[in-house]
Amino acid sequence: MLRRLARAMVPGLRVPWTRWSRSWAGVPIQVVDLRSDTVTRPGPAMRRAMAEAVVGDDDYGEDPTVHELQEKAAKLLGVEQTLFVPTNTMANLISVMGHCRRRGSQVLLGQECHLHVYEQGGVAQIAGVHSNPLPDMPHGTLDLNELERALTRGFGSPYHPVCELVCLENTHSSAGGRVLPIDYLRQVCLLAHTHGARIHLDGARLMNAAVALHVPPASLVEHCDSVSFCFSKGLGAPVGALVGGSKDFIEEAWRLRKALGGGMRQAGVLAAAALVGLAEAEEVLPKDHENAQRFAKGLQDLASPICSVDPATVETNMVLVQVAGLPPAELCQRLQAVSTEEVTWTGCAVSVLLFPWTEHSVRIVWHRDVSAQDTELALRKWEFVLRQLRP
Repeated sequence: MLRRLARAMVPGLRVPWTRWSRSWAGVPIQVVDLRSDTVTRPGPAMRRAMAEAVVGDDDYGEDPTVHELQEKAAKLLGVEQTLFVPTNTMANLISVMGHCRRRGSQVLLGQECHLHVYEQGGVAQIAGVHSNPLPDMPHGTLDLNELERALTRGFGSPYHPVCELVCLENTHSSAGGRVLPIDYLRQVCLLAHTHGARIHLDGARLMNAAVALHVPPASLVEHCDSVSFCFSKGLGAPVGALVGGSKDFIEEAWRLRKALGGGMRQAGVLAAAALVGLAEAEEVLPKDHENAQRFAKGLQDLASPICSVDPATVETNMVLVQVAGLPPAELCQRLQAVSTEEVTWTGCAVSVLLFPWTEHSVRIVWHRDVSAQDTELALRKWEFVLRQLRP
């Protein structure tokens, strides 16, 4: 199953048997999975919390652990209420539907943002909302002049779709985990509200942004009308996300969740895992950021003409590596494969799992299952592969 999935994500990719082997020529294989922060596994504390969770029927609003999670998250995010949902994709769709009540209304967003690229156009095929994608700046922001032009173009016009919503993403995944500055959020809010539009923040990795800026998450949400918040990425829970906003907005979100099939029963089992992830975030996330920085600086020190990275762009748990001279898919294959030459040269057998990100880059993501030692192993494997590629 995992082999089929990997081949589907990377055409032509052969996932080596070493991913599931215990050793190579008697040397234990160490797998460092840097594909995403979604690949984490619940630790002992999280599994124990799930097993011992007090539960009820959340579809009736009777699960006490879900209530606890929703109340804690509302205080953390500085919103009136939150609603627990299965995924951040659903949280984003619910938010768009909650703001854009008339079919054919318009949402402005970045052309590379997750909501536009990776959520199957749900806002169009399910909500009947027209997306107007704008070019993303390198930092993950939108050009404010371009945004204002888009907001004003159809304002009061009977010929253009009515723009009801602007969607932002923080941190911005396709920009390599970049953090949106608070002043930028304030300016977007002013522009949108001036022209009658609202702001939704895709905060799937909002805690990473807050840790990077050394501010409470509420400081990043206060300029937005709604927020989504994911527990199954950097926070390490197996399932779950939240929609946050005003009391009236969340009442409508509850109805939309039901319509989309997101009503859950004894969801406290999942909420318990999310509570543990939330409690551990301030301890875990800085380590992820430090490991990402350590790797970026180490790769830069290798001074390879094939792979380049700017450590100044590494703000959270992601590193975007530019690749020249070979397809990124081939680089990923070489990093995954284990060989006798590697064991002889390094004394280790390491399989680094990655996906190509663009035609000329790979994205590397740190998470709670990748330690500082794992980071050094990955860097050593990268050095070995780059040496093999020298002419």
